[in-house]
This record gives sequence, C-alpha cells and structure tokens, in this order.
Amino acid sequence: MKTRDIARFALLTALAMVLSWVESLVPLSVTVPGVKLGLTNLVVLFALYRMGTRAAWCLSLVRVLLVSFTFGNAFSLWYSLAGAILSLLVMMALKATGKFSVTGVSVAGAVCHNLGQILVAMAVLRSTAVAFY
Repeated sequence: MKTRDIARFALLTALAMVLSWVESLVPLSVTVPGVKLGLTNLVVLFALYRMGTRAAWCLSLVRVLLVSFTFGNAFSLWYSLAGAILSLLVMMALKATGKFSVTGVSVAGAVCHNLGQILVAMAVLRSTAVAFY
C-alpha cells in the first residue's frame, strides 16, 4: 500500500468519525426515533468508487468500531455493523452492474443500512413487530 493511500484512508476515517459526530448533533430523531442523515455513507461511497472495495470494507469496519467505542455502546456496535455490512454489500453489487448512478447506489445503500439495523432489532427483541417500524 502506498503512503498516499494510507494517508487518504486515515483522512477518510477521520472524516467519517467527524460526520458521525455531527450527525449526533442534528436532532432528526424528533420525527422518527433513531433517524440520521447518513453522512458517513458518503465517505464509504467515495472510498468504494475511488479506492476500491477492499478500502471501502476496511473504512466501513474501522469507522463502525471507532464510532461505537467512542460514542456508542455494545448495542450500537451490532446495529451499526449489520447496517454497514448489508449496505456495503448492496452498494458493491449495484456498482458492479454499471446500471446505477452514484446516487442510486447511495440510496440503495442507505435503505439497506436501515434494513440491516431492523433485522438486528428483530433478533434482539425476538419479534417481527419491529419490522413495521
């Protein structure tokens, strides 16, 4: 790995952490509990398109771990991890088809991030009722 790639990865990780912190300051949860803007998705999307799938995976996992340990708890780690994994898998698949714009890939990633979190909530609560959320 080149020094420039390492520096870019470090900057993107820091940016993802800052954007995650900024998201926590924006009170969108007044409308629907737990809703966030998804700004960190932009950083992962950038990494996917500019640095490749391996860098996007690393960035996504490092971001989830650092943000969960810094701002969250054990539950937020599992929710974020499930959302990040499902989101990135879908974004990679849609990007590979070449049939979706960056915006389309991003929106699908956001929807799947929410879906991943709902699946974890269903497992934790042992109830499918949370799917109607």
